[in-house]
Amino acid sequence: MNKNPYEVLGVARDASDADIKKAYHKLVMKYHPDKNPGDKSAEEKFKEVNNAFDILKDPQKRAAYDRFGDAAFAGGNGASAGAGNPFGAGFGGFAGGAGMDDILREAMRGFGFEGFGGFGGGRGATQQRGRDLLDTVTISLRDAYFGATHNVKFSSNVMCDKCNGYGTDDGKPAPVCPRCGGSGVVQTRQGFFAVETPCPECNGLGHKISKKCSKCDGTGAVHKQRDLEVKIPAGVMDGARLRLAGQGEAGMNGAPAGDLYIDVHVQPDDMFERDGNDLILKTDIPFTTLALGGEVDIKTIDDKELTVKIPAGTQIGSRLRIRDKGMPNPRRSGSFGDLYIEITMTVPKKLTEKQKKALEEFAGAKSSKKSGWF
Repeated sequence: MNKNPYEVLGVARDASDADIKKAYHKLVMKYHPDKNPGDKSAEEKFKEVNNAFDILKDPQKRAAYDRFGDAAFAGGNGASAGAGNPFGAGFGGFAGGAGMDDILREAMRGFGFEGFGGFGGGRGATQQRGRDLLDTVTISLRDAYFGATHNVKFSSNVMCDKCNGYGTDDGKPAPVCPRCGGSGVVQTRQGFFAVETPCPECNGLGHKISKKCSKCDGTGAVHKQRDLEVKIPAGVMDGARLRLAGQGEAGMNGAPAGDLYIDVHVQPDDMFERDGNDLILKTDIPFTTLALGGEVDIKTIDDKELTVKIPAGTQIGSRLRIRDKGMPNPRRSGSFGDLYIEITMTVPKKLTEKQKKALEEFAGAKSSKKSGWF
């Protein structure tokens, strides 16, 4: 039985997308296999968290779960398909096909309806597409600035190279089933309604394999270790999901492969705070520079030196804007956010006698003016 995704993530049913994403990132970091080597319970929790997030982040799947519960993803058409996930500890599998049409089609079949409008079509018309797969990668803010390459190692079903995925001994498409004509279903009439059942001749495949491939036993797929390099684009946002089309599990008997998804988590940086495509750098400025004006040298996120002018009378907490020195805009090539220098000041704990005298003279001059510091 599937676990309630709201309970897995520890959020309420009316939780916002932001709350769901926050809970997901917290749990996926806690139970990630790299942090819990050999811990089977953490491995299972990691899969549960990924599967729960896949349901709740997708408005269509979330609405389906809210209405139908576990039944919305019965038969492997949902996040529950992660059970037995071939990625092992580091991955969670999720649905390769269930949408609202699939759910409604099953509901109509339960009442004896079939072949009406958008719900028509037999199993042969929708091949058994391979499962989608999911990985989570954590990168630094600087990697997000420059872009990075993430190496993914896993095992999954891939197309059998001996039969070209058809499952046949000669590597050619199997003949169409003569009984169902390739639809994978047979119809019987019950009054005004047509009832569809899987074709007993081909077991719902729509084609009949007379001699199976010796390598894959007629499935069209074999299990194999894989190694992929995933390019993470510059400017990627925390929580972004990258899609690698056709890199999921192989489909059965020549059906299309699923997709591989990469969820990107960008770690907070010690120096820079990110706000969309903008960056904020808190910088200590001496009191004399704030009062009299001057220049300070800073390092940008790409490790370049930059001289910033500080206007006289600059206040603590104010921000100086430097255009186009923020993060790359992933949606607009060549465009960058801005860098904001947030002014801070550290009060010295120890002063020389000369410094104390200068400050006392300054305080005395200040007290004689009721209007303020200057």
